[in-house]
Amino acid sequence: MKELRKKTILTIFSILSAILITALTVLNINSYRREYSSIEHGLNIFDDKGGFRGGRPGPNGNGNEEKKLIPRDLDNMMIMDNEVYTVKLDKDGNITDIFSHGNTSDDFDIEKIASGIRDTVSDSTSDLIFIGNLYHDDYSYKYRNSDLIVVLNNEERSTKLRTLLIGSVVFFIFMEAFLFLVSRLITGWIVKPAEEAFRRQKEFIADASHELKTPLAVIMASADELKSDETADKNEQYIENIRYESDRMNRLITGLLNLSKLEDDRPAVSYKEEDLSKIIEKTCLSFDGVAFEQSVMIQTDIEDNLKLKCSKDEMEKMISTILDNAVKHSYRDTTIRVTAHRIKGSITIKIINSGDPIPDEDKERIFERFYRSDRSRDRSDNRYGLGLAIARRIALNHNGDIKAYSRDGDTTFEIMLK
Repeated sequence: MKELRKKTILTIFSILSAILITALTVLNINSYRREYSSIEHGLNIFDDKGGFRGGRPGPNGNGNEEKKLIPRDLDNMMIMDNEVYTVKLDKDGNITDIFSHGNTSDDFDIEKIASGIRDTVSDSTSDLIFIGNLYHDDYSYKYRNSDLIVVLNNEERSTKLRTLLIGSVVFFIFMEAFLFLVSRLITGWIVKPAEEAFRRQKEFIADASHELKTPLAVIMASADELKSDETADKNEQYIENIRYESDRMNRLITGLLNLSKLEDDRPAVSYKEEDLSKIIEKTCLSFDGVAFEQSVMIQTDIEDNLKLKCSKDEMEKMISTILDNAVKHSYRDTTIRVTAHRIKGSITIKIINSGDPIPDEDKERIFERFYRSDRSRDRSDNRYGLGLAIARRIALNHNGDIKAYSRDGDTTFEIMLK
């Protein structure tokens, strides 16, 4: 359920963030394009071709029979809300006149800028417009016919665009925090029915298991009494069947109860700092006898003093479950390798055995409750497919995970803990 909540929050948060990023990006792009078009229009206004004006009425009095091309007076043109200049050049490229057509500022050295433009494009014989990047270029210009340069100061527009961009970033940061809170609220509303159903399921498992334990205890006690009775010889087979099935049921109920308790999301504050190196070594030693019976050796490579805030009992349960699985599925006369090291702030434990590989389709399913890849063999061994589910739940409760894979004849269970 914790994983469902995390994934739901991440999905909602990602969608809302994508919408916010799109909106802010469109806002900045449109503002940039608007300023760019305004500058382009301002530069193109200064064209001494002018327009057609005047003329005489036509024969019917409803049109112009003749129009005249009236050139614009560049020297006296005014452009409001812009700082724009025209610089006239002689045939040798020398500056002859500079005219201001709008606002002016003391820190904008038009003569120096015009000289730099002239030196840069002096070889050009055609009209040239340069606008550049409005976020950091201080000016735009139009170089026309080798005799005129129109220069427009970009500083005010650049400042406005940069302010909008910085404001968008700041707004995005604050909105991300707000969207995260909104995502959590929406997630709580979405997953509430699932959490309630999951809670009822866990309660049912726990209640049913507790209710079954009492009659099971009676059955097992009765089987023991029958076995000691003088008529036991006649009923020995039936008594053994009762005892066998009772043991199996007891294992199942115990496993279900353990898994139900582990899924209660116990807070990490109940954990204590433990020496994980010693826990792993002790667990491996306890399996030496079992491994010897299977003609299997256990070899360890464990880094000293691996400290972890954890539950000691749960760590022992997790390691012993994986080791038990490795012993039972190892070929005879092979070696199980157990390694534990701290890598980049995380503790990585690997239990590697040589045996039949895990099919690709089973790599995740083996951690599901009640899943058994070889049902006939697992049933004869009193195995219900709960062990690996419990082991993964322990790892998840300790902010970690377990994965399994087979490669080059070896099967590896890798436990990562933080």
